[in-house]
Amino acid sequence: MNATQIGLGLILIAAVGAGQPPVYGQVAAESEQAEMAKGKKVYAKYCAGCHGAAGDGGGYKLLGSDPANFTSRSIKKKSDSALLKTIHEGNPNMPSWKGRLSEQDSKAVLAYIRTLAK
Repeated sequence: MNATQIGLGLILIAAVGAGQPPVYGQVAAESEQAEMAKGKKVYAKYCAGCHGAAGDGGGYKLLGSDPANFTSRSIKKKSDSALLKTIHEGNPNMPSWKGRLSEQDSKAVLAYIRTLAK
C-alpha cells in the first residue's frame, strides 16, 4: 500500500464518519430542549393565567387561594409524581387537566415548571 492509497483511505473514513448522527448525549439534550419548549408553550396556554407568566403565582385568583408559586423552593422539593398528580387530578382550588392535557403534554409542562424553581 502506498501513501496515496493510505491518504485516500483516511479521507474515506473521515467522510463516512462525518455523516454519523450526533452522539446520544447531544440527542438527549436536544430532546430535553424540545420537551421544555413544548412545555413552555402548553404552560403559557393553560397555566400562566393563574400561576403567572413567570410561574410566580402572580396570575388571576379566580379559583380561591393563591396559585402555586413554581419559583419557590417548596416546589423544588416536591416529587415529579406529586406534581403530575396535581396536574392530572387538580386540587380544591385547581381544576383537573387530565381531560385536556395528554400525558406527554403534562410531562412537558412538568419539565418546564422544573426550570422555574430556584
